[in-house]
Amino acid sequence: MRRVLATAGHVDHGKSTLVRALTGRDPDRLAEERERGLTIELGFAWTHLGDGAKGVEVAFVDVPGHSRFIATMLSGIGPAPAVVLVVAADQGWQAQTSEHVEAVAALGIRDLLLVVTRSDLADPEPTRADALARLADRGWTDVPSVCVSATTGEGLDEVRAALADLARRLPDPDPGAPVRMWADRSFTIGGAGTVVTGTLGDGTIRGGDALTLLDPRSGAHEVTVRGLHSQDEQRDAVSGVARTAVNLRRVGTDAVGRGAVLLTPGAWALGRTVDVAVPSADLPEELTLHVGSADHQVAVRPLGPAHARVRTEVRLPWQVGDRLILRDPGSRRLWGARVVDVEPLPLRRRGAAAARGEALSSGDLRAVRLAEHRVQHVEDLDRLGLTGQPPAGREAGGGPGRVPGHDGLPGRDAVPRATEVRVDPFVVDPVAWAGWRREIRRLVDDLASRDPLSAGVPVAEAAGRLDVPETLVPELAAAESLTITAGRVHGEQAGLGPAEAGVAELERRLKDSPFAAPERQDLENLGLGAKQLAAAHRLGRILRLPDDVVLLPDGPARAMRELAALEQPFTLSQARQALGTTRRVAVPLLEHLDGRGWTRRVDGRLREVVR
Repeated sequence: MRRVLATAGHVDHGKSTLVRALTGRDPDRLAEERERGLTIELGFAWTHLGDGAKGVEVAFVDVPGHSRFIATMLSGIGPAPAVVLVVAADQGWQAQTSEHVEAVAALGIRDLLLVVTRSDLADPEPTRADALARLADRGWTDVPSVCVSATTGEGLDEVRAALADLARRLPDPDPGAPVRMWADRSFTIGGAGTVVTGTLGDGTIRGGDALTLLDPRSGAHEVTVRGLHSQDEQRDAVSGVARTAVNLRRVGTDAVGRGAVLLTPGAWALGRTVDVAVPSADLPEELTLHVGSADHQVAVRPLGPAHARVRTEVRLPWQVGDRLILRDPGSRRLWGARVVDVEPLPLRRRGAAAARGEALSSGDLRAVRLAEHRVQHVEDLDRLGLTGQPPAGREAGGGPGRVPGHDGLPGRDAVPRATEVRVDPFVVDPVAWAGWRREIRRLVDDLASRDPLSAGVPVAEAAGRLDVPETLVPELAAAESLTITAGRVHGEQAGLGPAEAGVAELERRLKDSPFAAPERQDLENLGLGAKQLAAAHRLGRILRLPDDVVLLPDGPARAMRELAALEQPFTLSQARQALGTTRRVAVPLLEHLDGRGWTRRVDGRLREVVR
């Protein structure tokens, strides 16, 4: 079992010292950090807790505690599923402690371990009691806590036991989930190329995998995994949750910055705009967005009292349910938010923003998206996480253990709704479906009333008039008991109207002389032009061959009886004489029989009946 934990707490409260004492590794990797005794960048270290196979491998993301490095702190906490909150016994709860805890709450992280450090310098119990009370006020109750002196070693065993318990109670990640690993560091190794490190939450990365690297500066790159390391060991595959170093082919380090993200190709909805649920929509118009290891300047637009629209200038990978932080660098205020839709339609009408917020407040986010877009491809809903009830652990940071609603944000209702219409591979809003059914019926009936002999509305035209995918038209037609023939939608055709008399006379003549197809002038004298003949053909009253050669529908069968009696093979002239007809009729009739496979050519002159 592997787990990743982030540290949090005020500067100089002993986070790095504690990690060093637990792991034997120094998380401060920069010379400046060691000289100043101050964590500036994210640090990483790991250890094994417990005995043998029952133990837990725990990796620590050590975040800076100074207020100047809050953005770096958020990039470290964002992907982690649980947090170790450090408070020094000799200094107690500080302003930066509150800021870190507010960030943890905003991200919806519920699993905490309180560690009171420097117990050799002051009685830790008052600090522990005060910290637990403050956490309880913020919604955390029954938080496990331990006291320790990393300098003397007293309490380290208790810390290790508490960390192992914390790691074991975290939900198991899904190794089969799509990969979304936010990069917190990249570098080059001679002879190996570019290496990207990050916390892999769910999913599995294997050597040779093709991934998408999405960088906010340089865009999307298709990359290949050349090699993998986790906790200083080379591996063929790494599954979350794990600190992971990925050696990539076909990319330079200048294409990878903090906030870049490795993705399973095609598995995530990429967008610049998201609608989010927030505890209060009273937000500044410009804020900093923190998600995963990324931070971006965004424009914010309220959508009623509990939702807002957030737009960034770069595409980011999202799913409904992702957690993020909006922060005002000036006032240092921050707000937790949860994604409720990705790339929503523009708000164009007066009052549209308030109406949008009201719709999102319904909680049935799948239904809201269907109502807005009317029809969605199943794969698009999968990418958004709206296939069904998304797991509580699906977070933008990639780690399990988040609880929707912890910070007052509304939770998600189970989906799909029973009333939605499924037409594979699409899911359709039921209101839109009912409207389209009425409209396709109106189109067909209007055409029939204007032109009773019409063949119907072309499928492509119906799709364009309704503004739906063409593949939906057959299902809409069937729902309205309409028929599609030769690519046209039509209803029941009751008769031929004024052409009925002419067709009846034609039928009488052909019944007596089945192959005496009338000339075009004779047809016109009967009032049968191209439109009338086409309608009679659709209704099965006649068989219409090229050049307006018209026979009864059973004409081919009658011809086969005469041709089968001939000596095989036979010529066109012999066929014409046997049928008692002209060359004008015999040529298209024989070609029709060839096309049906009833006769076949032997050579340029002769045909034979297919036995």
